[in-house]
Amino acid sequence: MRRVALILTCEHAGNRLPRRYAGLFRADQALLDSHRGWDPGALQLARLLSRELDTPLFSTPWSRLLVEANRSLHNPRLWSARTRALPALERQRILDRYWHPHRRAVEEKVASVLREGACAVHVAVHSFTPRLGGEVRKADVGLLYDSRRPGETALARHWRAGLRSTAPHLRVRYNYPYRGSSDGLTTSLSRQHPQQAYLGLELEVNQALLSRPGWQSVGRALASTLLQALNPALAGRQQSARILASRSRSQRTHATGRRG
Repeated sequence: MRRVALILTCEHAGNRLPRRYAGLFRADQALLDSHRGWDPGALQLARLLSRELDTPLFSTPWSRLLVEANRSLHNPRLWSARTRALPALERQRILDRYWHPHRRAVEEKVASVLREGACAVHVAVHSFTPRLGGEVRKADVGLLYDSRRPGETALARHWRAGLRSTAPHLRVRYNYPYRGSSDGLTTSLSRQHPQQAYLGLELEVNQALLSRPGWQSVGRALASTLLQALNPALAGRQQSARILASRSRSQRTHATGRRG
């Protein structure tokens, strides 16, 4: 079985602003402190997972209201209402200093793993607000993945099964509160690499859970069950790859027969 290298990231780790742009948000401290400015609790969870799993963590401290680290350059939601109207040169400066460094560091780590012949398993750690627009979110943990990629589907299913056994009190849902196929860092990398080389999931945890005493037990359960999920998920991914390869060979043979 191909060796696995686990990579953790946290795109909404903080709500810091560079001094140069602080004036744009002078009246927006409450907004910066809310879920719209960052993911409260996500960094503390990501750090715990990093320690438990002995794996590297890549995070960025800048507020998503400055520039959205979990959106691609083509996405209009890359910019907030405060930064969208800045001159193009100023927005490029923000990208160069506060968006590209995180993206580049993660991409280089994935490339390094692939050069070593391993499979990169990337978990992006996020948190979600318990209530949005009057709606109460009915989950504690969300596992976001692209259902068109069997390896990511298998990893999510094995992870959820482990959590149901280890922490049955947790409400774990697939692709909630967001779709795993939506634009983000993991989906961007998925487009760059085949699933034989890269699997990317987003982990979303309810901020109400992360603000309670004893939240660390949830983090440890997430870590232990992720480790348990990796082997069967990768075995399933390899089986899917063999099936696809077999189908491809069969199609080529059939096509050759017709030409003859």
